[in-house]
Amino acid sequence: MDIILVPGLWLDAASWAPVIEPLRAAGHNPRPLTLPGIGEPASGSGDVRLTDWIDAVAAAIDEAAHDVVLVGHSGGGNVIWGAVDARPDRVRRAVFVDTVPPPPGSGISEFPVVDGVIPFPGWDFFDAEDVADLDEATRASVGREARSVPKQVPTDPLSLTDERRFDVPVTLLMGSLDQEQLESFLEQWGSYGEEYRSIRDAEVVRIGSGHWPQFSAPGRLAELLVSSVR
Repeated sequence: MDIILVPGLWLDAASWAPVIEPLRAAGHNPRPLTLPGIGEPASGSGDVRLTDWIDAVAAAIDEAAHDVVLVGHSGGGNVIWGAVDARPDRVRRAVFVDTVPPPPGSGISEFPVVDGVIPFPGWDFFDAEDVADLDEATRASVGREARSVPKQVPTDPLSLTDERRFDVPVTLLMGSLDQEQLESFLEQWGSYGEEYRSIRDAEVVRIGSGHWPQFSAPGRLAELLVSSVR
C-alpha cells in the first residue's frame, strides 16, 4: 500500500518519523506530507485555503503507484476526508488518528491569528488529558518544531459532495475512547454522528494515549496503523 500520512495543524511531514520504519518493515510505502503554506509568513500563505490542502492530498493519490490508504491526525482528518470525497475510487481505507470524519460544512476549529498566520498556541491551550502523556522534553522538542498555519485553513468549511465516501472503510484510532464511548459522544454531536453512522464499514480502536500518539506512544500507533492497513 501507499500510505499517505497527513499531519495535524502546526506539524509537517517530519512529525510522522516515528512510524515510518515500522510501516516500511510491514512492506508498505509511507508518504508523509507537508501541506501548503505551513511555516510561511502571511505574504506567502494568506491565500492558502483548506481546498489547497485537500488538493495536495488528491495529487499524492493520483501519483500513487499502488492502492492508497490515507492517515490523518487531528485536523488532518478533515483533509483526508475531503480527499476521500475527491477520490473515493482510489482510497482503500481512511484512518483517523484521534479525530472523526467531519460532516459537510464543518471547520477544524478557531485559533488566535498573529501577524496574519496561526502560530502554535502552546500546550496550555489544550485540555489537560490531551497532553498529559507528553513529558517536558517532548513538549519542548515538538514546540520548537511547530510551524505556523495559514490563517484561513482551520475555519474553512469542508465541502463534501460524493456519497461514495461512505463506501470507503474507516478506522478511527482514538487516544482515550473505545467504540462505545465514542459512539455515545457522537450521539450528542449532531451532524458528526450522522456522518459517522453513514459510513458502511467503520471500526474504532483505543490507542491508550493523549492527542499526539506519534510522540507519546509511537510504537503503539505504528502497530495499530499496520493492523489497520492489513
